[in-house]
Amino acid sequence: MSVRRSLHLEVRGAVQGVGFRPYVYRLASELGLGGSVGNSVQGVVIEVEGERETMDAFLARLEREAPACAAIRRVDVTEVPERGMVDFRIVASGDGTVSQPGEVLPDLATCNACLAEVFDPSNRRHLYPFTNCTHCGPRYSILRALPYDRRNTTMTGFTMCPGCQAEYDNPGNRRFHAQPNACPVCGPQVSFGDLVGPGAMERAVEAIREGRIVAVKGVGGFHLVVDAANAGAIQRLRDRKHRPDKPLAVMLPDRAAVGEECEVSPEESRLLDSPAAPIVLLQRRLKCRLPAELAPGNPWLGVFLPYSPLHHILLRLLGRPVVMTSGNLSDEPICIENGEALDRLGGVADDFLLHDRPIERAVDDSLVRVMAGRELMLRRSRGYAPAPVEMELDLAPVLALGGDMKNTICVASGEQVFPSQHHGDLATAASHEAFVRHLGDLPGLCRIVPEVAACDLHPGYHSSRAAEELALPVVRVQHHHAHIAACLAENGVHEEVLGISWDGTGYGPDGTIWGGEFLRATRTGYERVAHLRTFRLPGGEKAVREPRFVALGLLWELDIPVGGTPLASAFVEGELRVARTMLRKEINSPRTSSAGRLFDGIAALLGVRHLNRFEGQAAMELEFAISGGSAGDTYPAGNTLGDWAPIVRGVLEDLANGVPKGMIAGTFHRTMVELIVSAACEIQLPMVALSGGCFQNRFLTEGAIRRLTEEGFTPIWHRAVPPNDGGLAVGQAVVAGTIQS
Repeated sequence: MSVRRSLHLEVRGAVQGVGFRPYVYRLASELGLGGSVGNSVQGVVIEVEGERETMDAFLARLEREAPACAAIRRVDVTEVPERGMVDFRIVASGDGTVSQPGEVLPDLATCNACLAEVFDPSNRRHLYPFTNCTHCGPRYSILRALPYDRRNTTMTGFTMCPGCQAEYDNPGNRRFHAQPNACPVCGPQVSFGDLVGPGAMERAVEAIREGRIVAVKGVGGFHLVVDAANAGAIQRLRDRKHRPDKPLAVMLPDRAAVGEECEVSPEESRLLDSPAAPIVLLQRRLKCRLPAELAPGNPWLGVFLPYSPLHHILLRLLGRPVVMTSGNLSDEPICIENGEALDRLGGVADDFLLHDRPIERAVDDSLVRVMAGRELMLRRSRGYAPAPVEMELDLAPVLALGGDMKNTICVASGEQVFPSQHHGDLATAASHEAFVRHLGDLPGLCRIVPEVAACDLHPGYHSSRAAEELALPVVRVQHHHAHIAACLAENGVHEEVLGISWDGTGYGPDGTIWGGEFLRATRTGYERVAHLRTFRLPGGEKAVREPRFVALGLLWELDIPVGGTPLASAFVEGELRVARTMLRKEINSPRTSSAGRLFDGIAALLGVRHLNRFEGQAAMELEFAISGGSAGDTYPAGNTLGDWAPIVRGVLEDLANGVPKGMIAGTFHRTMVELIVSAACEIQLPMVALSGGCFQNRFLTEGAIRRLTEEGFTPIWHRAVPPNDGGLAVGQAVVAGTIQS
C-alpha cells in the first residue's frame, strides 16, 4: 500500500530573481509530484504532495541542486492534509502570493550560458551588452522599490519585444521572470558620441588603443579605463584624477591571462570566478609584464575579471588588460548618471562610452584578499551588498550609521544583518548625499522598521550628527568596541574575548584618540585593560598625512633628539622649531594610542615614507619592505604591556649599526605580533579577536594567528565584514540591537 505525504515548505533566503521557482517546477515535474510554488513575503512557498519515497527525494535534492546564485538560509517543513494535487504549477503574482523578496539580491556576474549567447554570431543577442537571465545580471543597482518586479526597476521604460516576453512568460526558460530581460530590439543601447550600438563599443576600443582615457558606464556606475600596458596613459589618468600613487585596479580578459601575470591560489581563483566577481588582491609574478605604474612599490595587484557582457565585449575586442578604476573624484561615490559623469569627469576622461539604462544607486566594485587561507573582505559593495551576513543573533530592529571614513550603513533585525555598499568619505558632498539617500531606502528594501539608531561615539562625525536627526533613540558605540563586536558576531562568538582593536583613529570616552586597544569585550560591553603607550601627534591631522611628524612625536615622548637620527633630513629647521613648540606647549598635539600611527612613525624613521599620498600608504610600504630575518628576531619587551619604547630604541640602534631596512621592518612586525601574544598570555582569555584597519596587514595578521594558535589560544578574525571602518556599522548594529532586544 502506497503512503503519501503532503507538505507546506517555506524557503527563506536569496531565492527570488535566481530562477528558483522554475527550478522547483522542473524538479517537482520530473518526480511526478503535484502542488505549486510561489513567492512570499519571506521568500518562496512550496505546496507539494506525492508518494513518500518520491517526496523524500524531492526534499533531499531541493537544497543540493538549487541554482548556484540562490542562498537558502532556512527551509521550514510542515505536514498538511492532502488536497489531491496532481499537476505542479508556478503561482504568479496576484494569485494569492506577494511578490516581495525575502532578500534583495546583489548584482551578479554574467553566467556562462549568457556569455555563450553574447559571442555566438547566430544568436539574436550576439555582442549585446545587456544580456542577462535569472542566473546573472543587475539586481540591487536597478531596483527602485519592492516588490522586485520590472515596473519597480530602471528597466520599466523598456517594453519587451515578443521574443523577450515569450522567454519571460515561459517557466521552462531560464529567463522566466528575469526582470532585466532585454535584447537589441527592445533593450538599452550603448553610445559613443553619435555612434549607437556595436559601433560605439568598437570606437571605444579604438580610443583605448590610442592611449585615451575613456569613462565607461557599467553596472553600478562609471569606470575610468585606459590600456593597462600604456604607462603614459596610466600617468595621465593619475595626473588628472590627482591620484599619484594609490594602486589602480586592472581587469584582465580571462583566468589564463590572470595566471600569466599573478600568483593565484585555489581560493583566489574561486573568488575571481564567483558571481560576486570582486577585485582580488593578487601577488605579482616575478615576470609580470604589467607596468609598475599600476601600483608603485607594491608587490600586489588588484585584479578582476569582466563581470558584465559590456566588459566581456570590451575586453574581447581589445584583447589586452585595462586599468578600470572608479569613475569618481577622490573619496566620492562613483558617478551613475550620464549628465553627472560628463560634468564631474569631464576634466579627467577624453571620451565617454554611455548607455541609457538608468542606474538607481552607486555600487562600487568590492575588494577582497585571501588571508590565512580564507577570504577577507576589504570593501564590501557590488556582488555582496545588500545580501545579509549570516550571524547567530536576536537583534532588536536597528539602523546603524557607521563612521565617517569608508562609510557603510547597516540595518538589522533578529538574526539578519544587512550592510550597505561602500559610500566613501562623508566629508565630501557627493558621499554624504549618497549616505543620506541610503539611510532612507535601505530599511524599506530590507523590510525592517528600526526602533533604535546606532552611531559612533565621536560627536563631530557627520554620521553621528545624522543619527541625532532621526526620530529614533540613539545608542552611541565606542569605535573599537564596534570593531570587536562585529568580529564576535561574524564568528558566532557569545563569550568574553580579548579584543585586539588596532587602527589609525577612534574617539575614546576619555576624549583622547584611541587606536591601539586591548579590550575585555563581549557583544554588549568592554573594559579597556591595556593600550599602546600614548604619544603626541604634532600638527594633529597633518601628522596623519605626513608620518615624519608622527616619528617626531615618538622621539619627543622618549626625549630622543632628532638631530642624532635619520629623521633629521626630513625637516627644515623652521618646521622643526614650530613642531617642537607645539609639542612643548601641547598645542594641536593630541595624545594617541594609535597602532596605525606607530606603524607610520616607524616607516618614517626608516625613511620608507615621510608623506602619505593616500590613506595607509606608509604602513603598507613598511610591510612591503620586509625582507630577511627569522622568527626569533624581535625587539625587547617594554616594562608594561603596550610599551613601544624598546621598539623605537631598537630600530634606531639597528639603523646606526647598518642593519638593512628590510630586516628592521621584519623585526618590527614580528615584535608587534609578540606584543599581541604577550597580552593574551597576561590577560588569559582563551579567545582573541583581531579587528581594526591594522589587520589588513597580511604579515601582522597571519603572524598573530599562527603565534596565538601555537600558544594555545583561539584567534578569530574577519571574513565577510571588513576589519577596517567599513565594518563599523555592523558592530554598532550588533551592540545596539543586542542591548535593545
